[in-house]
Amino acid sequence: MFLEELLQSPDFRPAIENLARPFRERWGLPEVHQLGLVVPDVENAADALTKRNIGPFFIAVGAPRLWRERGQERRVRGKMALARYQGVELELLEPLDGSDFYTGSVDPDGRPVLHHLGFHVADVDGWADRLARAGYPVWVRGRLGLGPLRTDFAYMDTRGDTGVIVEFIRWRIFGIRFVPPGPVLKAIGGLERRLGFRLKA
Repeated sequence: MFLEELLQSPDFRPAIENLARPFRERWGLPEVHQLGLVVPDVENAADALTKRNIGPFFIAVGAPRLWRERGQERRVRGKMALARYQGVELELLEPLDGSDFYTGSVDPDGRPVLHHLGFHVADVDGWADRLARAGYPVWVRGRLGLGPLRTDFAYMDTRGDTGVIVEFIRWRIFGIRFVPPGPVLKAIGGLERRLGFRLKA
């Protein structure tokens, strides 16, 4: 599925909440927090969406502190961008150096492709273990850090039942759980655009 299909829906947020609804209701998942979108070039995709009044995007480059894929730790490096649109976090992701985890979702025409649905939870490992015991293995367990910010995440292989990957996410700042507010992402993204820099993880 392409982001464009969702943007063309008369009601964006309800269209998001209908994604994988039977699976989400069966497991009692919270509302969708994030659409993970794979693009061939984060900078180009962020610029194109910003011109449509989505963004500006906060863009970061670097390497996660942890990337354990199918049980094997890897060194990966990549670029991501975040913005909020109508209450949903949009995450743009380029294919990584060191893993092909996102590569298979790249559209040759450059359109943002839905890769995963992200859910902000208090206990990433608790949710991941619960689904893993039911036959949905952890594909990637990871951790990001940027100053006092910490992000724990787990990608679950739920494609057979949902058509997409499910991600559990927990953001913390100074150890306190929080959800990055849209205005903060927008302000940092705007500052990056004006000054021509990118935050490095």
